[in-house]
Formats: sequence, C-alpha cells, structure tokens
Amino acid sequence: MRRWILPLVLLLAGGAFIAALRFYNARSKQELESQLWIPKPATITPAVALLQQYVRIDTSNPPGNELAGARFLAGILEKNGVRAEIIESAPGRASVYARIAGRQHGNGLLLLNHIDVVPATKNGWTRPPFAGEVFLNQLYGRGALDMKGIAICELLAFAEIARTHRTPERDVVFLATPDEESGGSKGVAWLLEHRPDLFEGIRYAINEGGITETTREHITYFGIEIGTKMTVKLRLRAHDRASMQALRIALEPFMNPVDPERVLPEVREFLHDLAPLRIEQGALLDDIPRTIEASKFWLLPSGYCELMQNVVWAAKIESDPRGATMQVNLFNLPDENPEVRIAWLRRFAERYGVTVDAVLESSGPAPLSSRHTPMFALIASEAARQYPGTRTGSEVLVASSNDSRYLRARGIAAYGVMPFLTDWYQTQGIHSIDERVRIDWFNGGLALMQRITNRFAFESGAPAKP
Repeated sequence: MRRWILPLVLLLAGGAFIAALRFYNARSKQELESQLWIPKPATITPAVALLQQYVRIDTSNPPGNELAGARFLAGILEKNGVRAEIIESAPGRASVYARIAGRQHGNGLLLLNHIDVVPATKNGWTRPPFAGEVFLNQLYGRGALDMKGIAICELLAFAEIARTHRTPERDVVFLATPDEESGGSKGVAWLLEHRPDLFEGIRYAINEGGITETTREHITYFGIEIGTKMTVKLRLRAHDRASMQALRIALEPFMNPVDPERVLPEVREFLHDLAPLRIEQGALLDDIPRTIEASKFWLLPSGYCELMQNVVWAAKIESDPRGATMQVNLFNLPDENPEVRIAWLRRFAERYGVTVDAVLESSGPAPLSSRHTPMFALIASEAARQYPGTRTGSEVLVASSNDSRYLRARGIAAYGVMPFLTDWYQTQGIHSIDERVRIDWFNGGLALMQRITNRFAFESGAPAKP
C-alpha cells in the first residue's frame, strides 16, 4: 500500500496544478476579453453628434490652424446665449474665451482645453482620423481623447449653466486654446502675458491629465492629476566627438539615478493613494519614507522612482563640420528652478570641453496643486457618485505635461480630469493610430462634468479659497 502513496500524492498535486492553471488562464482570458468586447449599441446623442463635428475639423499642430475649431466652439456658445470672444495670438492661432460672472469675485473656476491635435495620416487607422465615424459603439478620430472629447464635456457643462439664466455664486470661465501640443507658446503662455484679464479671479482650473484605470468596464482608480515633472531641452556642442562621448558616459549615473532626490508631500500622498491597487509594490508605495529608510527604494519600478528624482536623458551624438552635438533633456521635479538645473549641466559639461549651444525648451517651476482643497474634494466626491465603488485619489504624471503648468506657476490650483472611462487599449490611440472613445462612456463623462460645474456654480457652500 505504501508504494502507492507517493504516486497518488503526485497525481493529486498534478491535478490541482492543472486545475489552478486552467482557472488562471480562464480568468486571464476573461480579463482580456472584457477590454475588447463592446456590449452596448451606440446611441448618438446630441453631445456625441457635436463631438463628431468637432473631430471632423482638422486642427493638426503643426501647422496649427485652430481658427476653424475656435469658430465652431464659439458658435455653440452663442447659440446658448453666451458671448464668446475669439482671440488670435497669430494668424490662424485662435483661442475661445467666455465667462459667466458670479455673485462673488476671486474664487472662479476655469474650464480649460486645447483645440489643436497632433497630426495624423490615414496609414494604419481602422477608420479615417478626421471622419468622426462610429464603429462598435466607439467614435474614432484624432482628438477623441486628447482632448476634444473632454472639451465637449466642458463646453456643454458650461452651456448648461448659461441656460439656467441664474447668476452663479462664483465665476465660471470657458477657455479653449491653441498650440498645447507644441508647448503652448501661442496658447496659454501667450494669453497669460498678453491677456491676463482672462485669468482674473480664477482660483481653480479643470484641464486634461486625469487617469481612469479601467478593468471589466469599471474604474478601479480615478486619478485627479495635480501636476507633472518639468522638462528642459538643450543642445550641447563639442569640438570633437570624443569629448562629447566622454561627457555622455559621465552623465550615465544621472540617467538612471539610484537614490531619491526629494520626496514631495504630494508625491508621497499620491503613491499612498495608489498602493492598495498595486499588489506587488503596495507595501512599498504605502509609506515611501519607510521604504527609503529600509533601503528598499531600488525595488520600485522606475516610473515611481522618477517622481522623486531629477533625471537626465541624452540622445545620440551627431557629428557635423564644427564637431559634435547632442540633445540633453532634464526631467526635473515640479518645483525645481530650471535655471539652476541648466547652470548645473553647464558646469558639469565644461569639465569635458562641452558647452550649452542652445536651450530649446524650458518649463517650470510649477509646484504641484494641493489635494487638500474643497475643489479636489468636490471632484472626488462626484467621481465616486458617478462611478460607484471607484477608488479616487491624486495623480502625478512622470512622462507628460500639459498647459496646467503655466497656471500652477501663478498660484491657480489646476486639476486634470478624465471624466469618462478609458481602457488600456483606448489610451494607446493617444498620439497614435485609432484614437477613439466609447460612446456610452463619453456620455457618462459628460454627466460627471455637468454635476461638478453645477455644484461649483450654484451651491453656496461650494469651493472657496482655503
């Protein structure tokens, strides 16, 4: 009898392993199909029809001719009884501005969006990028997510306030701008310099940048973006390739730093918010200071580490008749002074006979917006109401930025909101092929944006300056 015990144990263990493997594979398949299957028929609401029309207006940047898009938005505002001003920072580079004045001044809300989109060709697209076609309950088109879909949600939420013919408690402003995809110099940056009156009395802003982590048609995390890392782009020059190569090697420790530079309080809170949803890193993210103290910082994925580091990126070396050049990008913590970082790189490069030939782009400092404001709480509470069971929290972006950085630098608390669900497959269309938004999810996002703006506008206890 004993000789059968071991084979029987092995047989049972093998059976249990196979059963567990089948369960895992079935669950993984279900997880995958939940992201691919579109179960509901498309309902073309008036809001969806407006998004179709907006997507069909090619506002690619470059070349950046946003005027047609601006006129479209202004026309909708005028139909809703709102006077809209079209402002051109350069020929064809247009913004749309409208304000509904409230009873009090100084705690206003800015609904910010950009008109321009990154260029797209028909190559690789399932549906033409500027046709606004609907297929399997999804609206395809450049800008559907970035960010004409969000813009329509903001526009209609703003128009709904106007249609009530009631005076809101505080100002609500709609502003659609050009040139975000190329840095904003002809958009928000230009307006802040030449039309500062547009931003008078603004305390809060809602813009793009939010994250909705979606699994099985349910948002697991509604991330309200409070800031991003800042970028400085420079071109370096050396008399010979060998000097540039020596510098590039010397910069390698700064490309993949081992230790944290600083842990901003807002970053610590963001990672704590996210921890319950990260099975492998949850314990490490829950208390970052404790993780660092325990010498476990290196166990974190690079994306999380970089939120606490100033990172250098160096492109390949290019030779020319004058010697060699190399582009270097500095990815700085949000509150870093870019001039200080440029001076550091300049001194470091001089050791190898290399100089800074040009500063191609510079952003910051733009301190992170606090999550401890009534406005953040309002957005979070309405998101939880729209999407029951969703975990809400902050979001700090490491690899991208938006025009909110200009506002944060001037003391405006700016929050990035993605009002509707987006799954992983849809997000891959941003700045790529087959950008699309699911129609029923878009309509849910419109409802969320309308409730946020209505509460802000009309509730006497709505957000005020803390």
